[in-house]
Amino acid sequence: MRVDHVSYAAGRDGLRATAERLSGVIGVEPVDGGVHPRFGTRNIILPLANDNYVEVVEVLDHPASDKAPFGQAVRARSEAGGGWLGWVVAVKDIRPAERRLGRQSVPGNRHRPDGVELRWRQLGVRGLIADPQLPFFIQWEDMNVHPAVGADTKVCIDMLQIAGDPARVRAWLGLSEDFTPVEVDVSFVSPHGTPGLMSVTFDTPDGKVTV
Repeated sequence: MRVDHVSYAAGRDGLRATAERLSGVIGVEPVDGGVHPRFGTRNIILPLANDNYVEVVEVLDHPASDKAPFGQAVRARSEAGGGWLGWVVAVKDIRPAERRLGRQSVPGNRHRPDGVELRWRQLGVRGLIADPQLPFFIQWEDMNVHPAVGADTKVCIDMLQIAGDPARVRAWLGLSEDFTPVEVDVSFVSPHGTPGLMSVTFDTPDGKVTV
């Protein structure tokens, strides 16, 4: 299990402008992602080192966005002005999480502009909607076409700051109390209002940058 990516919902200025703004802050060129036909969303990717990436996402005027939990989550966050939507952990086998949470994962896919199809299964978006401090799970079908493959950058995620309860998150992830994150640090602060992903700190050639 590892942190795979962080999702940022587009603001009122739209997907492209939001992605360009983040690109300018962390120094990573945006890459067109594609449409998620099952979720009624589309994204732009900022590929990072260490097989991580930032997903900038917006909801489409599409029936799927009203039915799919991910589309609902993106719409709600964008309508609130945009910003960090949540964080995502990658697992090699999503079935233990299915058993622990008592629900089935759902398939996802998108085609990149070059025609390559990315396929995965994801689980836990309803948990994110109910309790935004919680990550959701993703199992990639083929890591050879992972969104961060070939990233030409030294920029990486250094730390996630989450307003919430670490014990609640550990239980959701099925981790022991003495689990220590590697590669990406996770820092918790007491929520003053809605819990959730508050900020992401990136390690860049020019120093650390917090968004």
